[in-house]
Order: sequence, then C-alpha cells, then structure tokens
Amino acid sequence: MSMKIIAPIAAGVLLAMAGSAQAATKTTQFQVSATVAKNCIINAAPLSFVGFDGSVDVTSSSTITVRCTNGTAYDVNLSTGSSNDFQTRRMINGTAYLEYNLYVNGTNTIWGDLSNGTGRPATGTGAGLGTTQTLTVDGRLPVTANNAAADALTFTDVITATIVY
Repeated sequence: MSMKIIAPIAAGVLLAMAGSAQAATKTTQFQVSATVAKNCIINAAPLSFVGFDGSVDVTSSSTITVRCTNGTAYDVNLSTGSSNDFQTRRMINGTAYLEYNLYVNGTNTIWGDLSNGTGRPATGTGAGLGTTQTLTVDGRLPVTANNAAADALTFTDVITATIVY
C-alpha cells in the first residue's frame, strides 16, 4: 500500500478513537466557616425638657437603642456630663445652670456607671444584630433644685452613653 492511502486511514482511525475517549475527573471537598465576634451597636436620641418655668417639675424621656450579637451581655453606662457628679447633673449656659438627673426607665435609680458607688447602668442581653432593643432614659428637672432665679436661656449638657460588652 502506498503511503498516500495509509496516512488518511490512520488519521481516520485516530479520530474515531479520540471521539470515544473519556476525560478523567476527581473531586474534593473543602470546609467553609465563620467566627462571629461579639459586637454591639448603640445610638441615643436627644432628651429635651420643654416649658420649664420654675413652677412645676418637668419630666422627659429619651431612648437608647442597642443591637448586640445574640447572647452578648451588656451594660449601658451614662456619664455625669458637665457636672462630674451623678447626684447633681447640670445643664449650663455660661456660669448659670439647672440641675437635673437621669434615671433607669420607670425607677428612682440614677443612671450612671457604678463609679463612686452612685448610679447604675442599664443591663441586657443581645438578641442578635438584627434585633433592636430599646432602653428608656427618664429625665427629671425638679423645681426644688432649681428654685433660684433662672435666666431665660437655653441650658445644655452632653451625656455620653457607653456600651460595655
């Protein structure tokens, strides 16, 4: 046989064999994991005493919202503000001031941070970062602590809310 005939036949046989060949495959598995770190997110709304004229006590409330990973125990502390004293917080304007205080929702317990044996934090346990828990801050601006002549001014204080978890 001539090479002219053998070469096309050999090529055809090789093509036929290649079409029926199977590719080899192998598999493996791998693990996917995540470690959830404890985390908390805190936000606070302003508290405003409206209409204090020195004749009656004025109360007001605000909210602090907390979102913590599920099962995470937390304390929310409130600072003393400008007065550096939990027993007599003060809103100021220059040298003039009004005394007020902040209380754990529905109690007569001053909301603080346990320093110097006064004031206590609000406590809770996280229900997941997708679940907001609301804490209510009760504010009281009493006439008895503010019966001195008060100027018709706007008085302010800044309270820091800190979450410890």
